[in-house]
Amino acid sequence: MSALPAAEPACTPCPETPAVELAIDGRARDLGGFQVRRILPAVERRLVGPFIFFDHMGPAHFEPGHGIDVRPHPHIGLATVTYLFEGEIDHKDSLGSDQPIVPGDINWMTAGRGIVHSERTRPAVRAEGPRLDGLQLWIALPTAHEEAEPEFHHHPAASLPEIVRDGARIRVLAGSAYGELSPVHTYSPLFYVDVALPAGRTLQVPREHAERALYVVQGAVDCGAERAVPGRMLVLSPGVDVTLRAEVDARLVLVGGAPLDGPRHIFWNFVSSSRERIEQAKDQWRERRFPGVPGDEAEFIPLPE
Repeated sequence: MSALPAAEPACTPCPETPAVELAIDGRARDLGGFQVRRILPAVERRLVGPFIFFDHMGPAHFEPGHGIDVRPHPHIGLATVTYLFEGEIDHKDSLGSDQPIVPGDINWMTAGRGIVHSERTRPAVRAEGPRLDGLQLWIALPTAHEEAEPEFHHHPAASLPEIVRDGARIRVLAGSAYGELSPVHTYSPLFYVDVALPAGRTLQVPREHAERALYVVQGAVDCGAERAVPGRMLVLSPGVDVTLRAEVDARLVLVGGAPLDGPRHIFWNFVSSSRERIEQAKDQWRERRFPGVPGDEAEFIPLPE
């Protein structure tokens, strides 16, 4: 179990402060036969605002009859956010939710005091030889909401605000940015933005959030003296005006927000300000005292020992 330190408060930069504070390259992780790029947490940086976990799923192309099978597993103390660029995932959870997610939608699941969910490829999609490309992020909840009642909310693509600025297509997936507010309910100030930036175009990154980062999904982006390609996150310096430029047509996301209200501990799928609470959750899962997932109760992922 590792403790995640509280992020440093924003400071007033010196004139020579570079745009980029840190570059993080994703590491390959196997999720039971399906490989992802893991960006956060990293040794160099554990959080950006409340974002404590950042996985890029794919791009992947499965053979007909295959797909993803993430068996039922628990979470506490966080919210998961799933967003796809290509493909489909079927989400089931212990609240009884059964929701396919397709590109452009947002699935927001608040674990709070505890929830169990699974993520699979539906048989009809599996038969086609599916493709998959998307992001799954975890957001650590403020201390006051760590034990909130679990919730699940699905937001169709059409419900999320979209604007075009200087040729860039900007979708505000969660929080507030570029004068737009997403309908997704969040527990702390943050922003999560999907940007399609054509070759040769530039985009100013909002300054109103204390911590900010960008991640390139496709293409390449210049940011100050740094260049980001797929699989790389650039953590931006606090308070600095940052302009991005696309070398080629690029797809990227911007994330960030206010620092957390204290350090966090993380073990497996559990996040908490309390070590004791994580030990309690471990015992609870080991003893099968979490609720089951209706329609997906035959399997589960054992607690890592």
